[in-house]
Amino acid sequence: MARIPVAALDAAGSDVLRRVLDRRGGALRPLDKVLLHSPPLADGWNGLLGAIRGGLALPAFVRELVILRIAVLNRASYEWVAHEPVARRAGLSDAQLTALRAGDLAPFDERTRAVLAYTDAMTLQVDVAPAVFDAVRAHFDDARLVELTGTIAAYNMVSRFVVALGVTEVDR
Repeated sequence: MARIPVAALDAAGSDVLRRVLDRRGGALRPLDKVLLHSPPLADGWNGLLGAIRGGLALPAFVRELVILRIAVLNRASYEWVAHEPVARRAGLSDAQLTALRAGDLAPFDERTRAVLAYTDAMTLQVDVAPAVFDAVRAHFDDARLVELTGTIAAYNMVSRFVVALGVTEVDR
């Protein structure tokens, strides 16, 4: 149960609510129901996360790998539960998911290990060491590097929000 109750949907701006429902395929998630206490925040969040989830050229495998790694690092169970099925559809195997939870990099190739090291640095230290940046830079052009960095930053925001407010239940 979240630390604050879900928002009264009549209090959310009807245009904002419609946009969130449109992105979510007609059903609100527990996270949305908390965000809608502040329609301007919910609207901006919806736009940003909608772009990250559906508007970038960053491969889905990389996006979901990053999201799940952040979920582990920040102990955001909501994020893991919400994204594990998406990660499976994006191509992460059972062995990779198990390894990701354990912090084991063995099942991953060089590019994926570089992405994970970059994710770890951005999440845990914020400041990214030159060697870590150079390793990930070798695998991405400027646009994909911006998308990767933005995805890591955004899902750190998500994890910190759900952990702080105790959003733990995921509707499917």
